[in-house]
Amino acid sequence: MARLPEVRGACAFCGEQLLKRNVAKHVLACSGYQQAAAHSQQPAQTLWHLRVQDSYKKGYWLELEMSGSATLNHLDKYLRAIWLECCGHLSEFIIGDWGGRKVGKARTADEVFEPGLVLCHLYDFGTTSETDIRVLEQRQGKPLTKHPITLLARNLPPAFLCQECGQPAAWMCIECQINANKPGFLCEAHGEKHPHENYGGVMAVVNSPRMGVCGYTGPAEPPY
Repeated sequence: MARLPEVRGACAFCGEQLLKRNVAKHVLACSGYQQAAAHSQQPAQTLWHLRVQDSYKKGYWLELEMSGSATLNHLDKYLRAIWLECCGHLSEFIIGDWGGRKVGKARTADEVFEPGLVLCHLYDFGTTSETDIRVLEQRQGKPLTKHPITLLARNLPPAFLCQECGQPAAWMCIECQINANKPGFLCEAHGEKHPHENYGGVMAVVNSPRMGVCGYTGPAEPPY
């Protein structure tokens, strides 16, 4: 089977488009990152480079830098804000698959992480979103801000097309997907006129693997 092309992302500092496997090398050499690091007033500590991606929709990914003193609770809140939060569901971190060893959210990155470790984050135990968090590397340095997590790069929004006219989609219809076996994506014009109201009506297309699941409506933007 032919290997699917890797979904590109954009550097959060300069906007350059790149593959996620090249993010770590690019960011450390990026002038925007270097300037932020040079002006940081934060004390030096261990910084952890994380690759985060949806367990099944691999095209959705984030590259994060997390302070060693930050807790998994900080990471949980970040993932909720940028990707997941819809109805205040429960969540947890585990090592391994379902039924694996739970890791308490009060523990710090320095206590839990080591290069090569993979954590699974589960959000919502009904319509569950599963997120893999791979620890790529660690280094000593100053956090860029007072916040515990820095977004380094993320996937570019997938290009969905309107099922009616082929223009870029801004809306999606779950009713079309479930009852009519259609893609369910609609442009601005066709989304405004769309008659379906079941399953919450049309929903905005957002850069999140939880799009269209449960009550999720985005905005899928970094919390800081």
